[in-house]
Amino acid sequence: MPASLLPPTFLPHHHQRQRLRLPVPSCTTSSVSVSVSAAGPASRYDFEPLLAYLSDPSTVASLTSPSPPPSVPAPERRLAASYSAVPSHEWHALLRGLAASDASLPLAFALLPFLQRHRLCFPLDLLLSSLIHSLSVSGRLLPHSLLLSFPPSLSDPPSPLLLNSLLAASAAASRPAIALRLLALIREHNFLPDLASYSHLLASLLNTRDPPDAAILERLLGDLRDSRLEPDAPLFSDLISAFARAALPDAALELLASAQAIGLTPRSNAVTALISALGIAGRVPEAEALFLEFFLAGEIKPRTRAYNALLKGYVKIGSLKNAEHVLDEMSECGVAPDEATYSLLVDAYTRAGRWESARILLKEMEADGVKPSSYVFSRILAGFRDRGDWQKAFAVLREMHASGVQPDRHFYNVMIDTFGKYNCLGHAMDVFNRMRGEGIEPDVVTWNTLIDAHCKGGRHDCAMELFKEMRESNCPPGTTTYNIMINLLGEQERWVGVETMMSEMKEQGLVPNIITYTTLVDVYGRSGRYKEAIDCIEAMKADGLKPSPTMYHALVNAYAQRGLADHALNVVKAMRADGLEASTVVLNSLINAFGEDRRVVEAFSVLQFMKENDFRPDVITYTTLMKALIRVEQFDKVPVIYEEMITSGCAPDRKARAMLRSALRYMKHTRVA
Repeated sequence: MPASLLPPTFLPHHHQRQRLRLPVPSCTTSSVSVSVSAAGPASRYDFEPLLAYLSDPSTVASLTSPSPPPSVPAPERRLAASYSAVPSHEWHALLRGLAASDASLPLAFALLPFLQRHRLCFPLDLLLSSLIHSLSVSGRLLPHSLLLSFPPSLSDPPSPLLLNSLLAASAAASRPAIALRLLALIREHNFLPDLASYSHLLASLLNTRDPPDAAILERLLGDLRDSRLEPDAPLFSDLISAFARAALPDAALELLASAQAIGLTPRSNAVTALISALGIAGRVPEAEALFLEFFLAGEIKPRTRAYNALLKGYVKIGSLKNAEHVLDEMSECGVAPDEATYSLLVDAYTRAGRWESARILLKEMEADGVKPSSYVFSRILAGFRDRGDWQKAFAVLREMHASGVQPDRHFYNVMIDTFGKYNCLGHAMDVFNRMRGEGIEPDVVTWNTLIDAHCKGGRHDCAMELFKEMRESNCPPGTTTYNIMINLLGEQERWVGVETMMSEMKEQGLVPNIITYTTLVDVYGRSGRYKEAIDCIEAMKADGLKPSPTMYHALVNAYAQRGLADHALNVVKAMRADGLEASTVVLNSLINAFGEDRRVVEAFSVLQFMKENDFRPDVITYTTLMKALIRVEQFDKVPVIYEEMITSGCAPDRKARAMLRSALRYMKHTRVA
C-alpha cells in the first residue's frame, strides 16, 4: 500500500495526539484531516505494517469470507503475535481514526475480522457497536452493503447490542426498510429490542416527506406490545405523532389514553399533531376538546402551531366564522399569527369562492408585518384547483408578481398539479421548463406529479422518459414514484418491467407500502395473473403487514370481471378470516361476479346477506342485480328490483334508469312477438 494511503505511523516516544491524513476517494490528490483520539498514549505501537497487510484485496477476501481458511498463513500469525500486547483502548483509538474518513473506512472494517480471528480485542461486538454508533452520531451514513453484512459475518448469532446499534444506524441513515429487517432479526433470535430502537425507527419514518405507512406502524405497535415493553413519554409522543401523520387519529387517541392512564403526558408537539389529524379528518368537536384539555384548561399555553392545528379543522368543514374567531383569540392571548395561519384563512376564503376577501386578508397580513410568501399563493392556487377553476392559475401568478413575491418550488409543484389534473399537459410542461429555467431544481414531488399526470393522460412514453430523466438527475425516485411506475407498467402488462421496478425499489432501501402491494394485486388481478396477485398478499403477510380491504376488493373485482364467482367468494372468505369486514363495495363486486357467471340465485343471496348484516345496499347494488337479471333474460323481475331500490331510499341514477328501460323494451318486444 502506498505510504500516502496510510495513516502516519505510531512511532515510539511520540506521546502527543496524532492526526490521520488520508486522501479523499477520488482521482484528485486532495486529502482530508481526521482526528484520532485515544484514552492513553496513542503512539506506542507502529500499526503501519498491519494496515499495509489489511489493504491487500486478497487479505480482505480471506478475512471476510463466510468460511474460514483451513490454516492461517504464517506471516499473518507472526503479524498478529507482534500486536498481542496492544490494549483495548489502543484498538478503539485506531478504529476511530480509520472511521473518521470515507477513504480509510474499508480498513476499519477489515481490521474487525482480523481482531476477531486472532482474539486480540474483546468483546468484539462492543467494539463494533461503538464504531457504528460513532459513525451514526457524526452524521456519516453506513454503506448499504455493510449494514446488511455485519450480523452474519461477525457474530453467529449476532448479539442484541450489535443488532440494536445497526438498527439505530439504519434509521439515522433514513433506511427504514433495513431497520425493519433488523428489528425482525432481533425478534427472530428472541432478543429484546430496547425502547431506543423503536424511537430510532419511528424517527426515520417521521423524517420523510411522505406520511408513515399505516401497516408498518401497526406492525411496530404490535411488536412493541408483544415484547411487553412499556413505552416512556418520548416513545408515546413519537407513536402518537406517527399515527397522527399517517391519518389514523383513532389509533393516536388510543395511545394518548394509554399514556394518560399510567400518568404520562406526551409532548405538546404530539398533541398538536393529533389535533391537526382530527381537524383534517373533519372531526372538529374532538379537536376542540383536545385543544381545550391540553392547552386552554391545562398548564401549557397554546402556541401558534397549536392554533393552526385547530384552524385546519375549521377550514376543512368550511366554518369561516370559527376560523376568523381563532385569529381573534390569538390576538387576545398575545399569540402572533404566522404565515401558516394566514395561509389557512386565505385557503378558507378561496374555497368558499371569496377571492376578494382573500385579497383583503393578504393586505392585512402585510400590515401586520407578515409578508406573504409563495406558500400563501400556492394555497390560493390549490383552492382554485380543487374548485375546478384551473384557468385562474394565471391570475394568481400575476397577483403574486404584483406583490413582489417570486414563485418557489412548492408553488410550481401546485401549478403543475393543477394543470395535470385537468389534462393540460402542455401547460404543465411549460411550467416545469420555466421552473428549471429559473434555477429551481425539481424535487421528488415535482417529478411524481408530472409523471403521474402523463400516465393518467395516456402519454405513457412521455412518463417513461420523465422517469429516466428523474433517475439521471440528482433527485432519486421515492416509494410513490415506484408505485406510479409499477401501475403504469402493469397496465401495459410489461411484467418484467414491474419486477425490475420492485427489485430496484428494494435495492434503494425503500419500503414497499400498502399502496405498492395494492397496486400489484390490482394490475395482476385485472390481467388474470391471479397466482401472482395472491403471492403478493402472502408476501405482504410474511413481512408482517396486514392486507387492506382495498387490496381484497381489487382482487374480488378482478375475479368478478371475468365471471369467476367462486374465486371471488373465496377471497371474501379469506378477507373475513383475516379479521376484515367486507364492505358494500366488495359485496357489490361479488354480486357482479355471480351475475357475470349467470348465477342469479347466488347474486340475490349476497343481497340477503347484506340486509341481515346491516350492510345498506346502494344504487350500484340494485343496478348490478338488474344487469344480472337481464343477462339471464328474467326481464319481468327488473321492475320489482327497481321499485325495491326506490323504497329503500336509493335514488336511481342514469345507469339504473337505463337498465329499467332496457328490460321494459325487451318485455314489450316479447309480448309483440
